[in-house]
Amino acid sequence: MELLQKNKCFDGEQRIYQTTSKSLKQVSKFGVFLPPQALKMQKCPAVIYLAGLTCTEETFVIKAHAQRLAAQLGLILISPDTSPRGDDVEQGDSWDIGQGAGFYLDAIQQPWAEHFQMESYLIKELYPLLMKEFPIAEQKIGIFGHSMGGHGALTLAWKYPEKFSSISAFAPICEPSACPWGEKAFSNYLGVDQTEWAKHDATQLVLNKGALFSEVLIDQGLNDQFYSQLHPENYQAACHKVGQKLTLRMHDGYDHGYFFIQSFIDEHLQFHALQLQK
Repeated sequence: MELLQKNKCFDGEQRIYQTTSKSLKQVSKFGVFLPPQALKMQKCPAVIYLAGLTCTEETFVIKAHAQRLAAQLGLILISPDTSPRGDDVEQGDSWDIGQGAGFYLDAIQQPWAEHFQMESYLIKELYPLLMKEFPIAEQKIGIFGHSMGGHGALTLAWKYPEKFSSISAFAPICEPSACPWGEKAFSNYLGVDQTEWAKHDATQLVLNKGALFSEVLIDQGLNDQFYSQLHPENYQAACHKVGQKLTLRMHDGYDHGYFFIQSFIDEHLQFHALQLQK
């Protein structure tokens, strides 16, 4: 693990690291905000944020404006990159496939399977590295994300409930099997077998595995230009069917971008801090 950048921020430190990943077969970067409590080596809860299409490890760090409250709450914030990158990594033919669009799963189709192993990287490599290198309290890790990252947060939480104790999302892709973004990614990364798709579909995972968390929080803008791809109502119906408590808040006038995230980031951090105290 190599420290690339360190900046004082609200008496804490915003850092960028890189590490060589066996899963991705290349170097990958991630951001870590350490609140002042963590700098004093106090054990703190942590929240992993998964960004959306085209984003990097720096997008949340710069645009979300999350550090101020995280410092007050004593929350460690982790922001990994969205995909493998580099000249030897398949690029894809458009912005919504390939680099910047890893979809937080392990690809099984070529040419993607060589590097696009984001699920294994996050769960088998980054998660234990974070627990080893930073003062994170045991069983006190939450996960949240935006758009494609919201999809990643919802799916990884349901696949690995033993690793995460809180879950929220901003404008997540709730049923990727039934939208153009998801169909494109899944057919490229996973092939044509839709039973394989269901293993990485948040709505299907809830229906198949049932209620796993005390509460899920989702915020969605009603002026979201990508609303037709997101299907929050289908996820809401699935949660209702299995008895999973979901707070789905719809916000008039808000779109899909980071001004929307800035507007509600404090409430998500407070939600995670409360859940992780339990």
